[in-house]
Amino acid sequence: MADRVRVRQRKRERAKQGIPKSPSGISGLDEITGGGLPKGRPTLVCGGAGAGKTLCAIEFLVRGALEHGEPGVFVAFEETPEELAANVASLGFDLPSLVRRKLLNIDYVHIERSEIEETGEYDLEGLFVRLGYAIDSIGAKRVVLDTIESLFSGLPNELVLRSELRRLFRWLKDKGVTAVITGERGQGQFTRYGLEEYVSDCVILLDNRVSDEIVTRRLRIAKYRGSVHGTNEYPFLIDEDGMSVLPITSLRLDYDVSRQRLSTGVADLDAMFGGKGYYRGSSVLLSGPAGTGKTTIAAAGAEAACKRGEKCVYFASEESERQIVRNLASVGVNLDRWVKEGRIQIHTSRPSLYGLEMHLVTIHKLVEKFRPDVVVVDPLSNLGYIGDSLSVRSMLTRMVDFLKVRGITALCTSLALPEERHSAGELAISSLMDTWITLGQRIDRSRRTRTVSVIKSRGMAHSGDVREFVMSGKGIRILPGRAETTSRTEKGRS
Repeated sequence: MADRVRVRQRKRERAKQGIPKSPSGISGLDEITGGGLPKGRPTLVCGGAGAGKTLCAIEFLVRGALEHGEPGVFVAFEETPEELAANVASLGFDLPSLVRRKLLNIDYVHIERSEIEETGEYDLEGLFVRLGYAIDSIGAKRVVLDTIESLFSGLPNELVLRSELRRLFRWLKDKGVTAVITGERGQGQFTRYGLEEYVSDCVILLDNRVSDEIVTRRLRIAKYRGSVHGTNEYPFLIDEDGMSVLPITSLRLDYDVSRQRLSTGVADLDAMFGGKGYYRGSSVLLSGPAGTGKTTIAAAGAEAACKRGEKCVYFASEESERQIVRNLASVGVNLDRWVKEGRIQIHTSRPSLYGLEMHLVTIHKLVEKFRPDVVVVDPLSNLGYIGDSLSVRSMLTRMVDFLKVRGITALCTSLALPEERHSAGELAISSLMDTWITLGQRIDRSRRTRTVSVIKSRGMAHSGDVREFVMSGKGIRILPGRAETTSRTEKGRS
Protein backbone atom coordinates (compact mmCIF):
# COMPACT_ATOMS: atom_id res chain seq x y z
CA MET A 1 0.00 0.00 0.00
CA ALA A 2 2.79 2.40 0.92
CA ASP A 3 4.56 1.60 -2.37
CA ARG A 4 1.43 2.48 -4.34
CA VAL A 5 1.16 5.81 -2.54
CA ARG A 6 4.79 6.65 -3.33
CA VAL A 7 4.27 5.73 -7.00
CA ARG A 8 1.23 7.99 -7.19
CA GLN A 9 3.15 10.84 -5.56
CA ARG A 10 5.99 10.48 -8.05
CA LYS A 11 3.49 10.54 -10.92
CA ARG A 12 1.90 13.71 -9.56
CA GLU A 13 5.33 15.34 -9.21
CA ARG A 14 6.24 14.43 -12.80
CA ALA A 15 2.89 15.79 -13.99
CA LYS A 16 3.55 19.08 -12.21
CA GLN A 17 7.03 19.35 -13.68
CA GLY A 18 5.77 18.78 -17.22
CA ILE A 19 8.06 18.23 -20.18
CA PRO A 20 11.72 19.37 -20.21
CA LYS A 21 12.21 22.85 -21.67
CA SER A 22 14.98 24.86 -23.30
CA PRO A 23 15.07 28.50 -22.16
CA SER A 24 14.72 30.79 -25.17
CA GLY A 25 16.60 33.64 -23.51
CA ILE A 26 14.04 36.02 -25.03
CA SER A 27 12.75 38.47 -22.44
CA GLY A 28 9.18 37.56 -21.45
CA LEU A 29 8.80 34.53 -23.73
CA ASP A 30 10.07 32.07 -21.14
CA GLU A 31 7.57 33.43 -18.63
CA ILE A 32 4.68 32.92 -21.06
CA THR A 33 5.79 29.39 -21.97
CA GLY A 34 6.53 28.40 -18.40
CA GLY A 35 10.26 27.98 -18.89
CA GLY A 36 11.01 27.97 -22.61
CA LEU A 37 10.42 25.88 -25.74
CA PRO A 38 9.90 22.08 -25.60
CA LYS A 39 13.34 20.49 -25.31
CA GLY A 40 14.20 18.01 -28.04
CA ARG A 41 11.01 18.82 -29.95
CA PRO A 42 10.08 21.07 -32.89
CA THR A 43 8.46 24.49 -32.45
CA LEU A 44 6.75 26.31 -35.32
CA VAL A 45 7.05 30.12 -35.42
CA CYS A 46 4.70 31.52 -38.06
CA GLY A 47 3.49 34.94 -39.17
CA GLY A 48 3.25 37.35 -42.08
CA ALA A 49 6.05 39.26 -43.75
CA GLY A 50 7.90 41.50 -41.30
CA ALA A 51 6.38 39.86 -38.22
CA GLY A 52 9.80 39.00 -36.77
CA LYS A 53 10.03 35.24 -37.38
CA THR A 54 13.68 35.12 -38.42
CA LEU A 55 14.77 37.49 -35.65
CA CYS A 56 12.94 35.39 -33.06
CA ALA A 57 14.61 32.24 -34.35
CA ILE A 58 18.12 33.69 -34.52
CA GLU A 59 17.84 35.16 -31.03
CA PHE A 60 16.80 31.72 -29.77
CA LEU A 61 20.10 30.38 -31.14
CA VAL A 62 22.28 33.27 -29.98
CA ARG A 63 20.88 33.34 -26.43
CA GLY A 64 21.16 29.57 -26.22
CA ALA A 65 24.82 29.64 -27.25
CA LEU A 66 25.88 32.59 -25.07
CA GLU A 67 23.70 32.15 -21.99
CA HIS A 68 22.97 28.42 -21.81
CA GLY A 69 25.99 26.78 -23.42
CA GLU A 70 23.96 25.19 -26.22
CA PRO A 71 25.51 25.57 -29.71
CA GLY A 72 23.10 25.94 -32.61
CA VAL A 73 22.70 25.38 -36.34
CA PHE A 74 20.87 27.85 -38.57
CA VAL A 75 19.77 26.49 -41.94
CA ALA A 76 18.75 29.32 -44.27
CA PHE A 77 16.87 28.77 -47.52
CA GLU A 78 16.51 32.44 -48.49
CA GLU A 79 19.50 34.39 -47.11
CA THR A 80 23.23 33.78 -47.31
CA PRO A 81 25.30 33.74 -44.10
CA GLU A 82 26.69 37.18 -44.99
CA GLU A 83 23.22 38.65 -45.51
CA LEU A 84 21.91 37.11 -42.29
CA ALA A 85 24.87 38.42 -40.26
CA ALA A 86 24.39 41.94 -41.65
CA ASN A 87 20.65 41.89 -40.91
CA VAL A 88 21.00 41.03 -37.21
CA ALA A 89 24.16 43.05 -36.49
CA SER A 90 21.95 46.02 -35.52
CA LEU A 91 20.60 43.90 -32.65
CA GLY A 92 24.09 43.42 -31.27
CA PHE A 93 24.40 39.83 -32.51
CA ASP A 94 27.89 39.06 -33.85
CA LEU A 95 27.23 35.89 -35.85
CA PRO A 96 30.71 35.60 -37.43
CA SER A 97 32.25 35.60 -33.94
CA LEU A 98 29.91 32.80 -32.81
CA VAL A 99 30.79 30.80 -35.92
CA ARG A 100 34.53 31.17 -35.24
CA ARG A 101 34.01 29.99 -31.66
CA LYS A 102 32.04 26.97 -32.92
CA LEU A 103 28.94 28.08 -31.05
CA LEU A 104 27.00 28.57 -34.27
CA ASN A 105 26.94 26.94 -37.70
CA ILE A 106 25.13 28.74 -40.54
CA ASP A 107 24.33 26.68 -43.63
CA TYR A 108 22.76 28.24 -46.71
CA VAL A 109 20.81 25.70 -48.76
CA HIS A 110 19.81 26.84 -52.23
CA ILE A 111 16.81 25.02 -53.66
CA GLU A 112 16.02 25.44 -57.35
CA ARG A 113 12.30 25.03 -57.83
CA SER A 114 12.56 24.51 -61.60
CA GLU A 115 14.80 21.45 -61.16
CA ILE A 116 12.25 19.80 -58.88
CA GLU A 117 9.42 20.55 -61.30
CA GLU A 118 11.39 19.07 -64.24
CA THR A 119 12.43 15.82 -62.54
CA GLY A 120 9.34 15.38 -60.35
CA GLU A 121 11.56 13.84 -57.67
CA TYR A 122 12.08 15.22 -54.22
CA ASP A 123 13.10 13.85 -50.86
CA LEU A 124 14.94 15.09 -47.80
CA GLU A 125 17.80 12.59 -47.66
CA GLY A 126 20.32 15.17 -48.86
CA LEU A 127 19.12 17.69 -46.26
CA PHE A 128 19.29 15.09 -43.47
CA VAL A 129 22.91 14.26 -44.34
CA ARG A 130 23.87 17.93 -44.55
CA LEU A 131 22.01 18.92 -41.40
CA GLY A 132 23.32 15.91 -39.48
CA TYR A 133 26.89 16.84 -40.33
CA ALA A 134 26.34 20.49 -39.26
CA ILE A 135 24.87 19.35 -35.93
CA ASP A 136 27.66 16.87 -35.20
CA SER A 137 30.44 19.27 -36.21
CA ILE A 138 29.76 21.59 -33.24
CA GLY A 139 27.66 19.36 -30.98
CA ALA A 140 24.56 21.48 -31.61
CA LYS A 141 21.60 21.31 -29.26
CA ARG A 142 19.43 23.80 -31.15
CA VAL A 143 18.41 23.98 -34.82
CA VAL A 144 16.56 26.59 -36.87
CA LEU A 145 15.06 26.01 -40.35
CA ASP A 146 14.16 29.31 -42.03
CA THR A 147 11.68 29.12 -43.80
CA ILE A 148 9.87 25.87 -44.44
CA GLU A 149 7.95 27.20 -47.48
CA SER A 150 11.22 27.61 -49.36
CA LEU A 151 12.11 24.00 -48.61
CA PHE A 152 8.91 22.64 -50.17
CA SER A 153 8.07 25.41 -52.64
CA GLY A 154 8.66 23.27 -55.73
CA LEU A 155 6.79 20.19 -54.56
CA PRO A 156 3.41 19.94 -56.34
CA ASN A 157 2.31 16.56 -54.94
CA GLU A 158 0.44 17.16 -51.69
CA LEU A 159 0.71 13.54 -50.56
CA VAL A 160 4.48 13.57 -50.94
CA LEU A 161 4.58 16.97 -49.21
CA ARG A 162 2.74 15.67 -46.17
CA SER A 163 4.90 12.58 -46.02
CA GLU A 164 8.14 14.57 -46.21
CA LEU A 165 6.96 17.10 -43.61
CA ARG A 166 6.20 14.35 -41.14
CA ARG A 167 9.52 12.71 -41.88
CA LEU A 168 11.38 15.98 -41.30
CA PHE A 169 9.77 16.59 -37.91
CA ARG A 170 10.32 12.98 -36.86
CA TRP A 171 14.00 13.18 -37.90
CA LEU A 172 14.48 16.31 -35.78
CA LYS A 173 12.91 14.59 -32.78
CA ASP A 174 15.03 11.48 -33.20
CA LYS A 175 18.13 13.69 -33.39
CA GLY A 176 17.22 15.10 -29.97
CA VAL A 177 17.63 18.76 -30.93
CA THR A 178 15.35 21.60 -29.91
CA ALA A 179 14.19 22.91 -33.29
CA VAL A 180 12.52 26.12 -34.41
CA ILE A 181 10.93 26.09 -37.86
CA THR A 182 9.65 29.36 -39.30
CA GLY A 183 6.71 29.55 -41.70
CA GLU A 184 4.56 32.06 -43.54
CA ARG A 185 1.00 32.63 -42.33
CA GLY A 186 -1.63 30.89 -44.49
CA GLN A 187 -5.16 31.79 -45.51
CA GLY A 188 -7.56 30.61 -42.80
CA GLN A 189 -4.81 28.48 -41.22
CA PHE A 190 -1.57 29.01 -39.35
CA THR A 191 0.70 28.15 -42.26
CA ARG A 192 0.56 27.86 -46.04
CA TYR A 193 0.30 24.06 -46.09
CA GLY A 194 -1.82 23.71 -42.98
CA LEU A 195 0.05 20.64 -41.75
CA GLU A 196 3.07 21.99 -39.89
CA GLU A 197 0.96 23.13 -36.94
CA TYR A 198 -0.31 19.60 -36.38
CA VAL A 199 3.08 17.90 -36.32
CA SER A 200 4.74 20.63 -34.22
CA ASP A 201 4.76 20.32 -30.44
CA CYS A 202 4.57 24.11 -29.98
CA VAL A 203 3.11 26.78 -32.28
CA ILE A 204 3.91 30.49 -31.82
CA LEU A 205 2.02 33.06 -33.88
CA LEU A 206 3.57 36.48 -34.59
CA ASP A 207 1.48 39.35 -35.89
CA ASN A 208 2.37 42.82 -37.13
CA ARG A 209 -0.84 44.83 -36.71
CA VAL A 210 -1.62 48.39 -37.81
CA SER A 211 -4.39 50.36 -36.08
CA ASP A 212 -4.92 54.11 -36.58
CA GLU A 213 -1.53 54.31 -38.33
CA ILE A 214 0.22 52.82 -35.26
CA VAL A 215 2.00 49.47 -35.55
CA THR A 216 1.80 46.91 -32.75
CA ARG A 217 3.55 43.55 -32.80
CA ARG A 218 1.77 40.72 -31.00
CA LEU A 219 2.64 37.15 -30.03
CA ARG A 220 0.37 34.24 -29.14
CA ILE A 221 1.10 30.66 -28.08
CA ALA A 222 -1.46 28.76 -30.16
CA LYS A 223 -0.38 25.31 -29.02
CA TYR A 224 2.00 23.71 -26.54
CA ARG A 225 1.79 19.95 -26.02
CA GLY A 226 2.37 18.76 -22.47
CA SER A 227 2.65 22.21 -20.89
CA VAL A 228 0.52 24.92 -19.36
CA HIS A 229 1.13 28.24 -21.13
CA GLY A 230 -0.22 31.75 -21.53
CA THR A 231 -3.08 31.86 -24.03
CA ASN A 232 -3.56 35.59 -24.55
CA GLU A 233 -2.03 37.88 -27.15
CA TYR A 234 1.09 39.59 -25.86
CA PRO A 235 2.69 42.70 -27.38
CA PHE A 236 6.38 42.47 -28.16
CA LEU A 237 9.10 44.88 -29.16
CA ILE A 238 12.13 44.48 -31.44
CA ASP A 239 14.89 47.00 -30.85
CA GLU A 240 18.66 47.21 -30.52
CA ASP A 241 18.66 44.65 -27.70
CA GLY A 242 16.60 42.06 -29.53
CA MET A 243 13.08 40.86 -28.83
CA SER A 244 11.11 41.66 -25.67
CA VAL A 245 7.68 40.23 -24.88
CA LEU A 246 5.27 41.70 -22.35
CA PRO A 247 3.92 38.66 -20.50
CA ILE A 248 1.75 40.27 -17.83
CA THR A 249 -1.90 40.90 -18.65
CA SER A 250 -3.20 40.77 -15.10
CA LEU A 251 -1.64 40.26 -11.70
CA ARG A 252 -3.02 38.90 -8.46
CA LEU A 253 -3.18 41.44 -5.67
CA ASP A 254 -0.68 39.61 -3.48
CA TYR A 255 2.38 41.87 -3.57
CA ASP A 256 4.29 42.91 -0.44
CA VAL A 257 3.98 46.45 0.96
CA SER A 258 6.43 48.66 2.80
CA ARG A 259 5.90 50.76 5.91
CA GLN A 260 8.84 52.98 5.05
CA ARG A 261 7.95 56.58 4.27
CA LEU A 262 9.77 58.57 1.60
CA SER A 263 10.20 62.31 1.26
CA THR A 264 8.36 63.97 -1.60
CA GLY A 265 11.39 66.17 -2.16
CA VAL A 266 9.45 69.18 -0.84
CA ALA A 267 9.68 69.63 2.94
CA ASP A 268 6.42 71.60 3.11
CA LEU A 269 4.61 68.87 1.15
CA ASP A 270 6.01 66.23 3.51
CA ALA A 271 4.37 68.20 6.31
CA MET A 272 0.98 67.60 4.68
CA PHE A 273 1.65 63.87 5.15
CA GLY A 274 2.50 64.15 8.85
CA GLY A 275 6.06 65.21 8.06
CA LYS A 276 6.96 61.81 6.62
CA GLY A 277 5.92 61.75 2.96
CA TYR A 278 4.25 58.83 1.16
CA TYR A 279 4.92 55.09 1.42
CA ARG A 280 7.70 53.41 -0.54
CA GLY A 281 6.27 51.41 -3.44
CA SER A 282 3.05 53.43 -3.57
CA SER A 283 1.50 55.00 -6.66
CA VAL A 284 1.13 58.79 -6.56
CA LEU A 285 -1.02 60.87 -8.93
CA LEU A 286 -0.31 64.59 -9.41
CA SER A 287 -3.11 66.19 -11.40
CA GLY A 288 -4.13 69.69 -12.39
CA PRO A 289 -4.26 72.24 -15.24
CA ALA A 290 -1.23 73.29 -17.24
CA GLY A 291 1.31 75.43 -15.37
CA THR A 292 0.32 74.36 -11.88
CA GLY A 293 3.60 72.57 -11.05
CA LYS A 294 2.86 68.89 -11.65
CA THR A 295 6.15 68.16 -13.40
CA THR A 296 8.13 70.16 -10.85
CA ILE A 297 6.79 68.25 -7.85
CA ALA A 298 7.22 64.88 -9.62
CA ALA A 299 10.81 65.81 -10.52
CA ALA A 300 11.46 66.89 -6.93
CA GLY A 301 10.47 63.39 -5.86
CA ALA A 302 12.86 61.93 -8.43
CA GLU A 303 15.71 64.14 -7.20
CA ALA A 304 14.98 63.17 -3.59
CA ALA A 305 15.36 59.51 -4.58
CA CYS A 306 18.74 60.24 -6.19
CA LYS A 307 19.89 62.05 -3.06
CA ARG A 308 19.01 58.94 -1.06
CA GLY A 309 21.34 56.94 -3.33
CA GLU A 310 18.48 55.39 -5.29
CA LYS A 311 17.83 55.22 -9.04
CA CYS A 312 15.00 56.67 -11.11
CA VAL A 313 13.58 56.32 -14.62
CA TYR A 314 11.78 59.39 -15.95
CA PHE A 315 9.34 58.80 -18.84
CA ALA A 316 8.43 62.08 -20.56
CA SER A 317 6.21 62.62 -23.60
CA GLU A 318 6.13 66.42 -24.01
CA GLU A 319 9.71 67.71 -23.70
CA SER A 320 13.19 66.58 -24.66
CA GLU A 321 15.68 65.54 -22.00
CA ARG A 322 17.69 68.76 -22.33
CA GLN A 323 14.58 70.91 -22.08
CA ILE A 324 13.41 69.06 -18.98
CA VAL A 325 16.80 69.45 -17.28
CA ARG A 326 17.04 73.15 -18.17
CA ASN A 327 13.50 74.04 -17.09
CA LEU A 328 13.67 72.22 -13.76
CA ALA A 329 16.98 73.87 -12.89
CA SER A 330 15.15 77.21 -12.83
CA VAL A 331 13.11 76.05 -9.81
CA GLY A 332 15.98 74.48 -7.92
CA VAL A 333 15.63 70.88 -9.15
CA ASN A 334 19.04 69.78 -10.45
CA LEU A 335 18.56 66.62 -12.51
CA ASP A 336 21.63 67.25 -14.65
CA ARG A 337 23.93 66.14 -11.83
CA TRP A 338 22.07 62.86 -11.38
CA VAL A 339 21.94 62.16 -15.12
CA LYS A 340 25.73 62.50 -15.27
CA GLU A 341 26.15 60.26 -12.22
CA GLY A 342 23.91 57.60 -13.75
CA ARG A 343 21.28 57.86 -11.02
CA ILE A 344 18.48 58.87 -13.35
CA GLN A 345 17.59 57.92 -16.92
CA ILE A 346 15.25 60.20 -18.87
CA HIS A 347 13.36 58.46 -21.67
CA THR A 348 11.49 60.77 -24.03
CA SER A 349 9.08 59.84 -26.85
CA ARG A 350 5.88 61.15 -28.36
CA PRO A 351 2.73 59.15 -27.48
CA SER A 352 2.05 58.56 -31.20
CA LEU A 353 5.37 56.72 -31.60
CA TYR A 354 3.83 53.47 -30.33
CA GLY A 355 0.49 51.99 -29.44
CA LEU A 356 -0.54 51.67 -25.79
CA GLU A 357 0.85 48.16 -25.43
CA MET A 358 4.19 49.13 -26.90
CA HIS A 359 4.55 51.99 -24.41
CA LEU A 360 3.95 49.42 -21.67
CA VAL A 361 6.56 47.10 -23.19
CA THR A 362 9.05 49.98 -23.24
CA ILE A 363 8.38 50.74 -19.57
CA HIS A 364 8.81 47.06 -18.67
CA LYS A 365 12.06 46.77 -20.56
CA LEU A 366 13.70 49.89 -19.15
CA VAL A 367 12.62 49.05 -15.61
CA GLU A 368 13.98 45.50 -15.88
CA LYS A 369 17.24 46.78 -17.33
CA PHE A 370 17.89 49.79 -15.04
CA ARG A 371 16.25 48.48 -11.83
CA PRO A 372 15.01 51.86 -10.55
CA ASP A 373 13.50 52.59 -7.13
CA VAL A 374 11.29 55.40 -8.48
CA VAL A 375 9.53 55.78 -11.84
CA VAL A 376 8.09 59.07 -13.10
CA VAL A 377 5.50 59.10 -15.91
CA ASP A 378 4.88 62.64 -17.16
CA PRO A 379 2.06 62.87 -18.14
CA LEU A 380 -0.27 59.87 -18.12
CA SER A 381 -3.03 61.89 -19.77
CA ASN A 382 -1.21 61.91 -23.13
CA LEU A 383 -1.91 58.20 -23.49
CA GLY A 384 -5.59 59.05 -23.90
CA TYR A 385 -4.84 60.30 -27.42
CA ILE A 386 -3.82 56.84 -28.66
CA GLY A 387 -6.56 54.67 -27.16
CA ASP A 388 -10.09 54.63 -25.77
CA SER A 389 -10.77 54.98 -22.05
CA LEU A 390 -11.11 51.23 -21.48
CA SER A 391 -7.80 50.43 -23.22
CA VAL A 392 -6.00 53.24 -21.38
CA ARG A 393 -7.29 52.09 -18.00
CA SER A 394 -6.32 48.49 -18.77
CA MET A 395 -2.80 49.54 -19.72
CA LEU A 396 -2.41 51.78 -16.66
CA THR A 397 -3.68 49.03 -14.36
CA ARG A 398 -1.00 46.68 -15.64
CA MET A 399 1.66 49.36 -15.37
CA VAL A 400 0.76 50.21 -11.76
CA ASP A 401 0.59 46.52 -10.79
CA PHE A 402 3.93 45.84 -12.48
CA LEU A 403 5.61 48.61 -10.46
CA LYS A 404 3.91 47.61 -7.21
CA VAL A 405 5.04 44.00 -7.49
CA ARG A 406 8.63 45.27 -7.72
CA GLY A 407 8.22 47.74 -4.85
CA ILE A 408 8.83 50.73 -7.13
CA THR A 409 7.37 54.10 -6.21
CA ALA A 410 5.39 55.57 -9.15
CA LEU A 411 5.00 59.34 -9.57
CA CYS A 412 2.50 60.07 -12.32
CA THR A 413 1.18 63.40 -13.60
CA SER A 414 -2.13 64.00 -15.36
CA LEU A 415 -3.44 67.09 -17.14
CA ALA A 416 -6.89 68.47 -16.28
CA LEU A 417 -8.65 71.32 -18.04
CA PRO A 418 -8.95 74.53 -15.96
CA GLU A 419 -12.75 74.51 -16.03
CA GLU A 420 -12.99 70.92 -14.82
CA ARG A 421 -12.82 70.03 -11.16
CA HIS A 422 -11.58 66.57 -12.09
CA SER A 423 -11.15 65.30 -15.64
CA ALA A 424 -12.60 62.01 -16.88
CA GLY A 425 -9.06 60.67 -17.17
CA GLU A 426 -8.29 61.51 -13.56
CA LEU A 427 -11.45 59.84 -12.31
CA ALA A 428 -10.70 56.75 -14.42
CA ILE A 429 -7.25 56.18 -12.92
CA SER A 430 -7.57 57.78 -9.48
CA SER A 431 -8.84 54.54 -7.93
CA LEU A 432 -5.59 52.83 -8.97
CA MET A 433 -3.53 55.36 -7.04
CA ASP A 434 -2.60 55.21 -3.37
CA THR A 435 -2.05 58.96 -3.10
CA TRP A 436 -3.79 61.67 -5.11
CA ILE A 437 -2.50 65.25 -5.02
CA THR A 438 -4.36 67.92 -6.95
CA LEU A 439 -2.83 71.19 -8.08
CA GLY A 440 -4.86 74.21 -9.09
CA GLN A 441 -4.84 77.96 -9.47
CA ARG A 442 -6.88 80.92 -8.25
CA ILE A 443 -7.01 84.34 -9.84
CA ASP A 444 -7.68 87.24 -7.46
CA ARG A 445 -7.82 90.52 -9.30
CA SER A 446 -4.52 90.60 -11.17
CA ARG A 447 -2.72 87.85 -9.26
CA ARG A 448 -2.62 84.13 -10.03
CA THR A 449 -2.07 81.83 -7.07
CA ARG A 450 -1.10 78.16 -7.26
CA THR A 451 -2.78 75.75 -4.84
CA VAL A 452 -2.14 72.22 -3.66
CA SER A 453 -4.33 69.74 -1.77
CA VAL A 454 -4.28 66.04 -0.92
CA ILE A 455 -7.46 64.29 -2.08
CA LYS A 456 -6.50 60.93 -0.59
CA SER A 457 -3.53 59.01 0.76
CA ARG A 458 -4.28 55.44 1.76
CA GLY A 459 -3.07 54.18 5.11
CA MET A 460 -1.90 57.50 6.59
CA ALA A 461 -3.16 60.74 8.08
CA HIS A 462 -2.85 63.72 5.77
CA SER A 463 -3.84 67.37 5.59
CA GLY A 464 -7.23 68.32 4.20
CA ASP A 465 -6.24 71.94 3.55
CA VAL A 466 -6.04 73.66 0.19
CA ARG A 467 -2.74 75.50 0.48
CA GLU A 468 -0.97 78.08 -1.58
CA PHE A 469 2.46 77.29 -2.94
CA VAL A 470 5.10 79.21 -4.83
CA MET A 471 7.99 78.20 -7.07
CA SER A 472 11.25 80.13 -7.34
CA GLY A 473 14.93 79.57 -8.01
CA LYS A 474 15.25 78.39 -4.42
CA GLY A 475 12.70 75.62 -4.94
CA ILE A 476 9.10 75.01 -3.90
CA ARG A 477 7.50 76.46 -0.82
CA ILE A 478 4.01 75.61 0.41
CA LEU A 479 2.47 78.19 2.69
CA PRO A 480 0.94 77.10 6.01
CA GLY A 481 -2.72 76.12 6.17
CA ARG A 482 -5.35 77.64 8.45
CA ALA A 483 -4.75 75.25 11.33
CA GLU A 484 -1.00 75.84 11.32
CA THR A 485 -1.45 79.62 11.03
CA THR A 486 -3.83 79.68 13.98
CA SER A 487 -1.54 77.47 16.08
CA ARG A 488 1.46 79.66 15.38
CA THR A 489 -0.51 82.83 16.19
CA GLU A 490 -1.69 81.40 19.53
CA LYS A 491 1.87 80.37 20.42
CA GLY A 492 3.07 83.89 19.62
CA ARG A 493 0.46 85.47 21.90
CA SER A 494 1.30 83.14 24.77
